[in-house]
Parts: sequence; structure tokens; C-alpha cells
Amino acid sequence: MSVKKLEQVLIGRLNELEEKGTLKGREMVTTGVKPAEDKKGPRFFIEGHGEKEFLRMNSNSYLGMSLYKEIIEAEEEAAKKYGAGPGAVRFISGTYQPHIELEKKLARFHNRESAMIFSSAYATMMGILAPLIDNKTIVISDELNHNCIINAIRLSRPTIKEIYKHLDMTDLEYRIKASIGKGRRVLIITDGIFSMRGDCAPLDIIVEIAKRYDSEFAEGICLVVDDSHGVGAFGKTGRGTEEYTNTKGVDIIVATLGKALGVNGGYLAATSAIINYLRETAPFYIYSNPITPSEASSAIKALDILDSERGRRLLDNLRRLTKRLEKGLVHLGYEIIENEHPVVPLMIRDTKRTSELVQYLTEHGILATGLNYPVVPKGDEEIRFQVSADYTEYDIDYVLGILKKSKQAN
Repeated sequence: MSVKKLEQVLIGRLNELEEKGTLKGREMVTTGVKPAEDKKGPRFFIEGHGEKEFLRMNSNSYLGMSLYKEIIEAEEEAAKKYGAGPGAVRFISGTYQPHIELEKKLARFHNRESAMIFSSAYATMMGILAPLIDNKTIVISDELNHNCIINAIRLSRPTIKEIYKHLDMTDLEYRIKASIGKGRRVLIITDGIFSMRGDCAPLDIIVEIAKRYDSEFAEGICLVVDDSHGVGAFGKTGRGTEEYTNTKGVDIIVATLGKALGVNGGYLAATSAIINYLRETAPFYIYSNPITPSEASSAIKALDILDSERGRRLLDNLRRLTKRLEKGLVHLGYEIIENEHPVVPLMIRDTKRTSELVQYLTEHGILATGLNYPVVPKGDEEIRFQVSADYTEYDIDYVLGILKKSKQAN
């Protein structure tokens, strides 16, 4: 059999993506890391750039934990004890002591009865929504929710899917009211932090609205929050958007071990009844290997650091550096979306200028993410900076200095 005809179709699709401007193209390959020294934070080496050092302003590692000596040692020690991989899915023989310990710590951290881990936060959301949604379930979702939520809803096929305007609580309430009598159960699903803009969902208001109409549905209203960018990077103690908005009443928290905690994997925290049900029904959990025992061990160490005085100092430093970058950008005359979260969007509002500025930053050793149309709406083109607690004031000032030179050159 020949795949030539299929290849022609696929190449045509790739060409279409390139014409639309959504082709991601060749991946940037990191070849080494230079540890922090003197006044500089860590620097990264990129394939094709020799010994040129790069400041990575496009990383989700908000606390820099992936480079912590004790976290690396915890992973190494567990790998020696348990081996490199789990060797089976959880229900056969793939559950190890570090998996259980991590789930207990995550439940305590979020003040929930129980927690369960997945291979990633994406797999978590894809795995849990289908078992929670049946043909009498109504799903109501924020229009800027992450791709994992969008695809999980498509896979789940609810009886009704409603999309409310981004952070528009009046529209959310309208869609709940319009759903009365059309289903037995409502799932409201939202990101905690929206990764493109760094803004946060008003979870306290969403909970109040949900409570107002809960009795109108035979099986109530359930609030599911994906706070992958919030946990470990937002809130006084790093407990995310729920802590920042002082909210009680979020039913299911989904988050990641691969951003602020610097390791790998995803998880959810909820009641024991919900967790027990999902262990029996979530296909991404049942049929996929878990994270390795060594990854679970390093995540335990990372969570211990976060949930300590040292973790609070890291968070304080993260907020301070974020504010320094924001103030500097405003002083230079740039437009930003100001938030406490370490995602700092620099609004360029022009595709060509965004691409040119990303290239200019790269030439000067700064990695940043350009978001252009059609990834974002026309007029919302931006450069997304992501601050990390292992940066220094020198690093932030270096970025601002390069941006100042760019402005002067234009």
C-alpha cells in the first residue's frame, strides 16, 4: 500500500496552516542550561545559536523549580529505588507509594477530600469531562477557555453547549437561566487564569450565581476550574485563583505539576465520591500509564517547598519582579494588560510589528512568545512575557533596556 495520496493531502493541509499563519514549524531545541550566577538568572542554549545565551521569558516555570537541586535529587533517588517508569497502568501494577503520597498532599493542599493524578493537565481535563457529562447535561463555558476544555466538551457531547462572553457574568447568568428545564445537570467550566492574557476568572461571583440557580436543576450545578497557570503562581500561598478571589464552592479543581511546580503531570482535587467515580470511569486515567514514581517524588518535594515559608518568599519575589516589568513597560509607553499574575501581555495590536519585535528580542538573547492573528483576534496581537521567580532585577531591566532600544530605533 502507498501513502503518497494521503501525504499529498497532508502536505496541502500544512501549506494551508502556513498561509493562515498558524503553522508552528520547526521546534526550538534547548541544548543546555547555564545555572544562575552573580546578578543573572539561568540562561539557556539553543540549537543553531552556538554559545549564545538566552533569557527564557516564555516559560511556564513560574518558580524555577525544575532546576532546584533538591527536586532533582528527589527524582534521582526515586528512580534508583523504583526504576525509570511505572511499567503498567494504575489498576494493574502501576501504582507506587509516591503516587499515593502525592495525591494525599495535593488533596490537603487544596483542602479537598481527595485527589488523583494524570499524565498531564490536558489529559486530566480530557479524561474527566466525558464521564461527568451525559445526554441530560448542559455545559456552559467561557469563550476563552483553554484548548483542552474545548476538545473535552466536543468529545463529551453534552445535550446543550453554551459559550458565555469572556468574564461576562451577566451573560453567564443569562445562559444558566435560559437552560432551566432543558437538562438535569449543569457544568460551568472555566480557566482560573487565562494563559493568553493573564487575567483571572471571578470565581467568587461564579459560585454565587451557581448557588442562585442550583435548585432549578435536578442534579444541580457543578463548577469545574482549570487553574493550571494559577496554582503555584497566584494567591498569597500559591493556591491559585480560588485563594486570590477568596472563593469557597469550587467543586473540581484541575491543575498541573508541570508549570509552577516544575515537574510533569496533571491532577484534580474534589470530593472522595467524585474521585472514586472518576478512577473507575476516566479513560485517560484507566488506560494510560501514570507519571513515573520519580516524577511523583520530585512533585512531592516541589509541593513541600511551595507550601512553606520559602515558597511564600518565592511568591513574593515573583510578584515583585512582575510588577517591576509591568511598571517598566508602562514607563516606556507600551500598552499592557496589568494583573498580579506573572503572565504579562504586551499589546502590539499589529501582526507585522509583533513578529518583528519577537525577532528583535531573539536577536538580543530574549525568548518571548508572539501571538498573532488568527491565534488571537485581529487587533489583539501581543507578545506574551512570563516572569519567573528565578529571574533577577538585572534580567527584568535587561528586557526593558532592549525594548527601549527597539522603540528608539523605530
